[in-house]
Amino acid sequence: MPSNLLENSQSKDHAKLADFILYSQREFLLNLSRELNRDNISFAQFFLLSYLASSKELTMTDIARKMGHSTAAATGLVDRLEKLGYMERTHAIDDRRKVMVRVTSKGLDLVSRLRDELQSQIAYAMEETSTNDAASFMSSYNTLDAAALAR
Repeated sequence: MPSNLLENSQSKDHAKLADFILYSQREFLLNLSRELNRDNISFAQFFLLSYLASSKELTMTDIARKMGHSTAAATGLVDRLEKLGYMERTHAIDDRRKVMVRVTSKGLDLVSRLRDELQSQIAYAMEETSTNDAASFMSSYNTLDAAALAR
C-alpha cells in the first residue's frame, strides 16, 4: 500500500477511535454527572478525590500540579471537599508551613461507590460484545495505556 494511502487509512482509524472515545466518555460521564450532582460535587472535585484516594496524602502544590491548576484554584477545590467532609488537611510533621491533604473515609466511600457504578456500566457494555471483540478491545487498550504511561 502506498505511504499516503496508509497514512489516510490510519487517519480515518484515528478519527473513528476519537469518535468512539468521545461517545463513550459522554455516555459514561452523563451517568457519573447524575451521581456527582446527587453528592453535590463537580467533575474536577471527583477527579481530585479519585487521585487522592490512591495516594496517602499530598501537598497543596502537588495537588495543583496534578490538576493543572494554580495553587489558589486547587485550594478552592479542597476547601469545598473539606466542607463536605470528603477531605481533611493537616500540617506536615517536619514543616508546619506545609499543608497536607488526604481523603477521609467518607471520601473513600464516595469514590468507591462511583467507581463501582462506572465499572458496572462498563461491564454491561462489554456484555453486549462478543468475547473475541472484548478481548481484542482490552488487548488494544493495554497497548495504548502502556504507550501513554511510557511518555
